[in-house]
Amino acid sequence: MADEEPKEGEAAEAPPPKKKGKLLIIIIVAVVLLVGGGGGAFFFLKKSGGGGEGKEAEKKADKKGEDVVMYSIEPFVVNLTDQGGGKFLKVTLQLELANAGPTTSDKAKAKNPQLRDAIITLLTSKSAETLVSPEGKLQLKDEISVRANQILGEGAVKNVYLTEFVMQ
Repeated sequence: MADEEPKEGEAAEAPPPKKKGKLLIIIIVAVVLLVGGGGGAFFFLKKSGGGGEGKEAEKKADKKGEDVVMYSIEPFVVNLTDQGGGKFLKVTLQLELANAGPTTSDKAKAKNPQLRDAIITLLTSKSAETLVSPEGKLQLKDEISVRANQILGEGAVKNVYLTEFVMQ
């Protein structure tokens, strides 16, 4: 019996270190995977131009001889078409104008009321559910670009940037 008690005591003490050891190994593996994944993502995005996209776009535009100007539009605060009627959206955006010589930027300034009206009409037709997802935001940017191009002329707006997007 004296032999059995120490074996039971040893057996009782042995499992906790195994559990701690397994937990420690799992934590170490998780940290290594996270650090490796983060480093891999960093180098992948750096090589693909994820971090310096703006600079590369400017260089490409300069090489092509195409001037690009950012046209800022005052913020929009609108009601969304939700059933409760209590949802608001605040959006600030900028339009990237192609071939932005004096005519395109002046035309955008002159047609600012028409641009704002078209964008307000579009925003108030949206619901919070459609705008929450990234796909909804991309669709919104595309629709704003189409409407702005209808007002300013085909190909005048290259891209739409949402610089502020708050839904409440």
